[in-house]
Amino acid sequence: MMWADSRSHLTAVLQALLVTFLWSTSFVLIKWGLEGVPALTFAGLRYGLAALLLAPWVLVNPGTRDILLGLSRADLVRLGMLGIVFYAVTQGAQFLGLSLLPAVVVTLMLCFSPILVATAGGVLLGEKPTLKQWLGLGVFLAGVLVYFLPVTEQLNALGLAVMAVGVLANAWGSILGRQVNRSGRLPPVVITVVSMSVGATLLLVTGVASTGFPALEFRSWLLVGWLAVVNTALAFTLWNHTLRRLTAMESSIINNTMLIQIALLAWVFLDEPLGARKGLGIVLAALGAALVQLGTRHSKPPSNARHVVRKHSAV
Repeated sequence: MMWADSRSHLTAVLQALLVTFLWSTSFVLIKWGLEGVPALTFAGLRYGLAALLLAPWVLVNPGTRDILLGLSRADLVRLGMLGIVFYAVTQGAQFLGLSLLPAVVVTLMLCFSPILVATAGGVLLGEKPTLKQWLGLGVFLAGVLVYFLPVTEQLNALGLAVMAVGVLANAWGSILGRQVNRSGRLPPVVITVVSMSVGATLLLVTGVASTGFPALEFRSWLLVGWLAVVNTALAFTLWNHTLRRLTAMESSIINNTMLIQIALLAWVFLDEPLGARKGLGIVLAALGAALVQLGTRHSKPPSNARHVVRKHSAV
Protein backbone atom coordinates (compact mmCIF):
# COMPACT_ATOMS: atom_id res chain seq x y z
CA MET A 1 0.00 0.00 0.00
CA MET A 2 2.85 2.41 0.82
CA TRP A 3 4.46 1.58 -2.53
CA ALA A 4 1.16 2.23 -4.32
CA ASP A 5 0.78 5.58 -2.55
CA SER A 6 4.37 6.55 -3.44
CA ARG A 7 3.80 5.62 -7.08
CA SER A 8 0.56 7.61 -7.11
CA HIS A 9 2.40 10.61 -5.68
CA LEU A 10 5.19 10.29 -8.26
CA THR A 11 2.60 10.11 -11.05
CA ALA A 12 1.00 13.32 -9.78
CA VAL A 13 4.41 15.02 -9.70
CA LEU A 14 5.19 13.97 -13.28
CA GLN A 15 1.76 15.08 -14.48
CA ALA A 16 2.21 18.43 -12.78
CA LEU A 17 5.63 18.84 -14.45
CA LEU A 18 4.06 18.12 -17.85
CA VAL A 19 1.49 20.82 -17.20
CA THR A 20 4.17 23.32 -16.21
CA PHE A 21 6.05 22.56 -19.44
CA LEU A 22 2.93 23.36 -21.46
CA TRP A 23 2.43 26.55 -19.46
CA SER A 24 6.09 27.45 -19.99
CA THR A 25 5.63 27.31 -23.76
CA SER A 26 2.66 29.65 -23.25
CA PHE A 27 5.01 32.51 -22.36
CA VAL A 28 6.58 32.33 -25.82
CA LEU A 29 3.21 31.98 -27.56
CA ILE A 30 1.65 34.81 -25.56
CA LYS A 31 4.53 37.14 -26.40
CA TRP A 32 3.90 36.45 -30.08
CA GLY A 33 0.13 36.85 -29.72
CA LEU A 34 0.35 40.15 -27.86
CA GLU A 35 1.78 41.73 -31.01
CA GLY A 36 -1.75 41.73 -32.49
CA VAL A 37 -4.22 41.22 -29.63
CA PRO A 38 -4.71 43.34 -26.45
CA ALA A 39 -3.71 41.50 -23.28
CA LEU A 40 -7.04 41.11 -21.47
CA THR A 41 -8.95 40.27 -24.64
CA PHE A 42 -6.29 37.72 -25.56
CA ALA A 43 -6.58 36.12 -22.12
CA GLY A 44 -10.38 36.16 -22.25
CA LEU A 45 -10.43 34.50 -25.68
CA ARG A 46 -7.98 31.84 -24.56
CA TYR A 47 -9.87 30.83 -21.44
CA GLY A 48 -13.32 31.41 -22.92
CA LEU A 49 -12.64 29.07 -25.84
CA ALA A 50 -11.14 26.50 -23.48
CA ALA A 51 -14.26 26.58 -21.28
CA LEU A 52 -16.47 26.12 -24.35
CA LEU A 53 -14.41 23.11 -25.39
CA LEU A 54 -14.68 21.51 -21.95
CA ALA A 55 -18.37 22.23 -21.40
CA PRO A 56 -19.70 19.45 -23.71
CA TRP A 57 -17.70 16.86 -21.74
CA VAL A 58 -19.54 17.93 -18.61
CA LEU A 59 -22.98 18.12 -20.22
CA VAL A 60 -22.82 14.85 -22.18
CA ASN A 61 -21.64 12.73 -19.24
CA PRO A 62 -24.66 12.04 -16.98
CA GLY A 63 -22.51 11.91 -13.85
CA THR A 64 -20.82 15.29 -14.33
CA ARG A 65 -24.01 16.87 -15.68
CA ASP A 66 -25.94 15.89 -12.56
CA ILE A 67 -23.14 17.20 -10.35
CA LEU A 68 -23.07 20.48 -12.28
CA LEU A 69 -26.82 20.96 -12.02
CA GLY A 70 -26.73 19.98 -8.34
CA LEU A 71 -24.09 22.49 -7.26
CA SER A 72 -25.09 24.26 -4.07
CA ARG A 73 -24.95 27.99 -3.59
CA ALA A 74 -21.85 27.52 -1.45
CA ASP A 75 -20.21 25.49 -4.24
CA LEU A 76 -21.01 28.19 -6.80
CA VAL A 77 -19.57 30.88 -4.53
CA ARG A 78 -16.33 28.93 -4.02
CA LEU A 79 -15.95 28.13 -7.73
CA GLY A 80 -16.83 31.68 -8.67
CA MET A 81 -14.21 33.04 -6.29
CA LEU A 82 -11.66 30.60 -7.73
CA GLY A 83 -12.52 31.82 -11.22
CA ILE A 84 -12.11 35.46 -10.25
CA VAL A 85 -8.82 34.99 -8.39
CA PHE A 86 -7.09 32.25 -10.39
CA TYR A 87 -8.24 33.17 -13.89
CA ALA A 88 -9.46 36.77 -14.10
CA VAL A 89 -6.93 38.38 -11.74
CA THR A 90 -3.92 36.03 -11.88
CA GLN A 91 -3.96 35.24 -15.58
CA GLY A 92 -5.07 38.76 -16.51
CA ALA A 93 -2.15 40.19 -14.54
CA GLN A 94 0.28 37.82 -16.25
CA PHE A 95 -0.92 38.77 -19.73
CA LEU A 96 -0.73 42.45 -18.85
CA GLY A 97 2.65 41.91 -17.22
CA LEU A 98 4.00 40.21 -20.33
CA SER A 99 2.82 43.16 -22.42
CA LEU A 100 4.72 45.60 -20.17
CA LEU A 101 7.75 43.66 -18.88
CA PRO A 102 10.30 41.13 -20.11
CA ALA A 103 9.22 37.52 -19.61
CA VAL A 104 12.20 36.96 -17.27
CA VAL A 105 11.00 39.69 -14.92
CA VAL A 106 7.44 38.35 -14.93
CA THR A 107 8.54 34.84 -14.07
CA LEU A 108 11.02 36.09 -11.47
CA MET A 109 8.27 37.94 -9.63
CA LEU A 110 6.00 34.89 -9.73
CA CYS A 111 8.64 32.79 -7.98
CA PHE A 112 7.82 34.51 -4.69
CA SER A 113 4.36 32.92 -4.62
CA PRO A 114 5.60 29.76 -2.78
CA ILE A 115 6.55 31.85 0.25
CA LEU A 116 3.03 33.21 0.49
CA VAL A 117 1.51 29.78 -0.19
CA ALA A 118 3.66 28.09 2.44
CA THR A 119 2.62 30.64 5.06
CA ALA A 120 -1.07 30.72 4.20
CA GLY A 121 -1.27 26.97 3.53
CA GLY A 122 -0.05 26.18 7.03
CA VAL A 123 -2.73 28.39 8.56
CA LEU A 124 -5.70 27.73 6.26
CA LEU A 125 -5.12 24.13 5.11
CA GLY A 126 -3.19 22.61 8.00
CA GLU A 127 -0.42 21.58 5.57
CA LYS A 128 2.61 22.79 7.50
CA PRO A 129 5.86 22.37 5.55
CA THR A 130 8.58 20.15 7.02
CA LEU A 131 12.03 21.48 7.83
CA LYS A 132 13.39 19.76 4.70
CA GLN A 133 10.72 21.46 2.60
CA TRP A 134 11.61 24.86 4.03
CA LEU A 135 15.26 24.16 3.24
CA GLY A 136 14.29 23.11 -0.28
CA LEU A 137 12.24 26.26 -0.72
CA GLY A 138 15.21 28.37 0.35
CA VAL A 139 17.59 26.59 -2.02
CA PHE A 140 15.05 26.86 -4.85
CA LEU A 141 14.63 30.61 -4.40
CA ALA A 142 18.41 31.04 -4.10
CA GLY A 143 18.81 29.27 -7.42
CA VAL A 144 16.17 31.46 -9.03
CA LEU A 145 17.89 34.61 -7.79
CA VAL A 146 21.33 33.40 -8.93
CA TYR A 147 19.89 32.66 -12.36
CA PHE A 148 17.90 35.84 -12.98
CA LEU A 149 19.68 38.59 -11.04
CA PRO A 150 20.90 41.21 -11.53
CA VAL A 151 18.16 42.73 -13.67
CA THR A 152 19.69 45.93 -14.96
CA GLU A 153 17.26 47.18 -17.60
CA GLN A 154 14.75 49.96 -16.97
CA LEU A 155 11.48 48.41 -15.80
CA ASN A 156 7.94 49.63 -16.33
CA ALA A 157 6.50 50.78 -12.98
CA LEU A 158 2.92 49.93 -14.00
CA GLY A 159 4.05 46.48 -15.07
CA LEU A 160 5.70 45.89 -11.70
CA ALA A 161 2.53 46.98 -9.89
CA VAL A 162 0.38 44.72 -12.05
CA MET A 163 2.65 41.75 -11.36
CA ALA A 164 2.66 42.47 -7.62
CA VAL A 165 -1.11 42.01 -7.72
CA GLY A 166 -0.61 38.92 -9.87
CA VAL A 167 1.78 37.36 -7.34
CA LEU A 168 -0.71 37.84 -4.49
CA ALA A 169 -3.57 36.48 -6.60
CA ASN A 170 -1.46 33.51 -7.73
CA ALA A 171 -0.74 32.54 -4.13
CA TRP A 172 -4.37 32.99 -3.09
CA GLY A 173 -5.49 30.99 -6.12
CA SER A 174 -3.21 28.09 -5.10
CA ILE A 175 -4.86 27.99 -1.67
CA LEU A 176 -8.39 28.23 -3.10
CA GLY A 177 -7.66 25.54 -5.69
CA ARG A 178 -6.40 23.16 -3.03
CA GLN A 179 -9.42 23.84 -0.80
CA VAL A 180 -11.83 23.11 -3.64
CA ASN A 181 -10.04 20.01 -4.94
CA ARG A 182 -8.76 18.15 -1.90
CA SER A 183 -12.15 16.85 -0.69
CA GLY A 184 -12.58 14.97 -3.98
CA ARG A 185 -16.32 15.69 -3.98
CA LEU A 186 -16.38 17.63 -7.26
CA PRO A 187 -14.83 16.25 -10.48
CA PRO A 188 -11.88 18.30 -11.78
CA VAL A 189 -13.59 18.96 -15.12
CA VAL A 190 -16.60 20.53 -13.36
CA ILE A 191 -14.33 22.68 -11.21
CA THR A 192 -12.39 23.77 -14.29
CA VAL A 193 -15.38 24.57 -16.50
CA VAL A 194 -17.27 26.60 -13.90
CA SER A 195 -14.32 28.56 -12.52
CA MET A 196 -12.75 29.12 -15.94
CA SER A 197 -16.06 30.33 -17.41
CA VAL A 198 -16.38 32.94 -14.66
CA GLY A 199 -12.82 34.15 -15.08
CA ALA A 200 -12.91 34.17 -18.89
CA THR A 201 -16.16 36.15 -18.95
CA LEU A 202 -14.70 38.83 -16.69
CA LEU A 203 -11.51 39.00 -18.76
CA LEU A 204 -13.30 39.22 -22.09
CA VAL A 205 -15.87 41.79 -20.96
CA THR A 206 -13.15 43.96 -19.40
CA GLY A 207 -10.89 43.65 -22.44
CA VAL A 208 -13.56 44.46 -25.02
CA ALA A 209 -14.93 47.33 -22.92
CA SER A 210 -11.48 48.91 -22.64
CA THR A 211 -10.02 48.34 -26.12
CA GLY A 212 -12.83 47.04 -28.33
CA PHE A 213 -12.77 43.69 -30.13
CA PRO A 214 -9.74 43.46 -32.42
CA ALA A 215 -9.70 42.12 -35.97
CA LEU A 216 -7.76 38.89 -35.48
CA GLU A 217 -5.56 37.48 -38.22
CA PHE A 218 -5.25 33.74 -38.89
CA ARG A 219 -1.98 33.59 -36.93
CA SER A 220 -3.67 35.12 -33.89
CA TRP A 221 -6.55 32.64 -34.04
CA LEU A 222 -4.06 29.80 -34.38
CA LEU A 223 -2.22 30.94 -31.24
CA VAL A 224 -5.48 31.39 -29.33
CA GLY A 225 -6.68 27.95 -30.45
CA TRP A 226 -3.51 26.13 -29.39
CA LEU A 227 -3.37 27.92 -26.06
CA ALA A 228 -7.06 27.16 -25.44
CA VAL A 229 -7.05 23.48 -26.42
CA VAL A 230 -3.65 22.20 -25.27
CA ASN A 231 -2.22 24.70 -22.80
CA THR A 232 -5.54 25.46 -21.09
CA ALA A 233 -8.36 22.90 -21.53
CA LEU A 234 -6.04 19.91 -21.24
CA ALA A 235 -3.46 21.43 -18.90
CA PHE A 236 -5.77 22.97 -16.31
CA THR A 237 -7.92 19.83 -16.03
CA LEU A 238 -4.81 17.71 -15.51
CA TRP A 239 -3.54 20.25 -12.97
CA ASN A 240 -6.77 19.94 -10.98
CA HIS A 241 -6.24 16.16 -10.93
CA THR A 242 -2.77 16.61 -9.43
CA LEU A 243 -4.12 18.87 -6.68
CA ARG A 244 -5.89 15.84 -5.18
CA ARG A 245 -2.52 14.29 -4.30
CA LEU A 246 -0.10 17.23 -3.99
CA THR A 247 -0.11 19.80 -1.21
CA ALA A 248 -0.44 23.50 -1.96
CA MET A 249 3.27 24.06 -1.30
CA GLU A 250 4.30 21.15 -3.55
CA SER A 251 2.08 22.39 -6.36
CA SER A 252 3.43 25.91 -6.03
CA ILE A 253 7.07 24.72 -6.10
CA ILE A 254 6.44 22.54 -9.17
CA ASN A 255 4.63 25.45 -10.78
CA ASN A 256 7.66 27.63 -10.22
CA THR A 257 9.99 25.25 -12.07
CA MET A 258 8.45 27.09 -15.02
CA LEU A 259 11.04 29.77 -14.40
CA ILE A 260 13.80 27.34 -15.30
CA GLN A 261 11.85 25.75 -18.14
CA ILE A 262 11.17 29.14 -19.70
CA ALA A 263 14.85 30.01 -19.52
CA LEU A 264 15.78 26.72 -21.22
CA LEU A 265 13.16 27.25 -23.92
CA ALA A 266 14.59 30.71 -24.56
CA TRP A 267 18.06 29.18 -24.83
CA VAL A 268 16.94 26.52 -27.33
CA PHE A 269 14.52 28.52 -29.46
CA LEU A 270 15.61 32.14 -28.99
CA ASP A 271 19.41 31.68 -28.91
CA GLU A 272 19.73 33.20 -25.43
CA PRO A 273 22.99 31.69 -24.07
CA LEU A 274 23.40 30.07 -20.66
CA GLY A 275 26.52 31.11 -18.78
CA ALA A 276 28.10 29.57 -15.67
CA ARG A 277 26.03 31.72 -13.28
CA LYS A 278 22.75 30.77 -14.94
CA GLY A 279 23.78 27.13 -15.04
CA LEU A 280 24.46 27.24 -11.30
CA GLY A 281 21.03 28.77 -10.75
CA ILE A 282 19.37 25.90 -12.63
CA VAL A 283 21.22 23.30 -10.53
CA LEU A 284 20.27 25.02 -7.26
CA ALA A 285 16.63 25.36 -8.30
CA ALA A 286 16.44 21.68 -9.31
CA LEU A 287 18.02 20.65 -5.98
CA GLY A 288 15.55 22.79 -4.05
CA ALA A 289 12.56 21.29 -5.88
CA ALA A 290 13.89 17.79 -5.14
CA LEU A 291 14.29 18.59 -1.43
CA VAL A 292 10.69 19.77 -1.27
CA GLN A 293 9.50 16.47 -2.77
CA LEU A 294 11.70 14.36 -0.48
CA GLY A 295 10.40 16.21 2.55
CA THR A 296 6.73 15.54 1.77
CA ARG A 297 4.45 14.10 4.40
CA HIS A 298 2.41 11.66 2.33
CA SER A 299 -1.22 11.30 3.16
CA LYS A 300 -4.00 9.27 1.60
CA PRO A 301 -6.67 11.19 -0.27
CA PRO A 302 -10.26 10.69 0.85
CA SER A 303 -11.87 7.51 -0.44
CA ASN A 304 -14.41 9.49 -2.45
CA ALA A 305 -11.57 11.41 -4.10
CA ARG A 306 -10.09 8.18 -5.41
CA HIS A 307 -13.48 7.13 -6.73
CA VAL A 308 -14.03 10.42 -8.53
CA VAL A 309 -10.57 10.38 -10.12
CA ARG A 310 -11.09 6.88 -11.54
CA LYS A 311 -14.61 7.64 -12.72
CA HIS A 312 -13.66 10.76 -14.66
CA SER A 313 -10.12 9.94 -15.73
CA ALA A 314 -11.28 9.21 -19.31
CA VAL A 315 -13.42 12.35 -19.65
